[in-house]
Amino acid sequence: MRSPVAALRRSANRSLGVMVGVGTAILSVAALGIGQPVFAPLFFALFIIAVVWPLQARLERWMPGLLALLLTMIAAIVLFGAFAFLISWAFSHVARYTVSESAQFQVLYERVTQWLAGHGVDVSSLWTEHFNAGWLLAAAQRITTVLNSMLSFSLVVLIYVVIGLLEVEDTIARLQRMRDSTLAFVLLTGGARIAAKFRRYMAVRTLMSLITGLLVWGFVALCGVPLAREWGIIAFAFNYIPVIGPALATLFPTMFAIAQFDSLQSAVFVFAVLNLIQFLVGSYMEPRVAGNVLAMSPFLVLLSVFFWTWLWGLGGAFIGVPIAIAILTFCEVHPASRWVSELFGAEPEERPT
Repeated sequence: MRSPVAALRRSANRSLGVMVGVGTAILSVAALGIGQPVFAPLFFALFIIAVVWPLQARLERWMPGLLALLLTMIAAIVLFGAFAFLISWAFSHVARYTVSESAQFQVLYERVTQWLAGHGVDVSSLWTEHFNAGWLLAAAQRITTVLNSMLSFSLVVLIYVVIGLLEVEDTIARLQRMRDSTLAFVLLTGGARIAAKFRRYMAVRTLMSLITGLLVWGFVALCGVPLAREWGIIAFAFNYIPVIGPALATLFPTMFAIAQFDSLQSAVFVFAVLNLIQFLVGSYMEPRVAGNVLAMSPFLVLLSVFFWTWLWGLGGAFIGVPIAIAILTFCEVHPASRWVSELFGAEPEERPT
């Protein structure tokens, strides 16, 4: 028979293990939040390295490594620069149109204020207190601060990417020489699968974003809402951010549709069709194009997006799903944690031995 003392010790050890695990998780989350200036650029850099490394590897077959790295970085900078230019161009046109049509938006505001006042909600005092010259100056300063932070963040990511691309081959060689063969197998196999999934993820996300942008552009132009091209580009860009991006991409054109049309029903129709486009592309087309490789539990997708948004802001909303893909892939490779991948993700195409 088992002694009561031994059973009590085992129970105490299990309780201690749970407490240590919970404490470690809390401390890890706190460290990620406090260390955002270090960890966020690092995670983005690892994601970019996984996506662009095959290009550098192919170039190295025909030219010296440093030249291949230079060409790879130039291609990545041109691509991301073009993406940033399109976004800034679209938002600048929206801002100019908003300023030029400020009288129309003022009329809309007065209508909304009157309707709310008729239902017992007075917002005129809020407008007087908060929307003044001081508020506009503070908003401009915040925008400038955000832009400076984005520039600093991009420079740190760029440094990480350059150093990381130089270290890829050496890191693979060191992993192959590790004495712990199980850990080496998990890191090498998992890393290769994660890189392939990241590239697949970006290819699918780009294709779906392009389709979404074209559909939004065509529909908004057909309805007569101004800035159809700009809304298409914004929908294309926002579609890279799961859950949150599509919601914002439908909200902004709807606000302009409310100002454009006298009928509220027309604006509701625009909002409904834009959401239908997002639903068909995101929930019907994307799973069929991505296939089983990128399948994840919807609960895990929502949790990843909202958790990393809470931790790192809008950048976290983008990187959250790739982080979840990486964790599930490592769990898929290791036999002891494979159940996590089977519970929250897709079955592995080839089970590791």
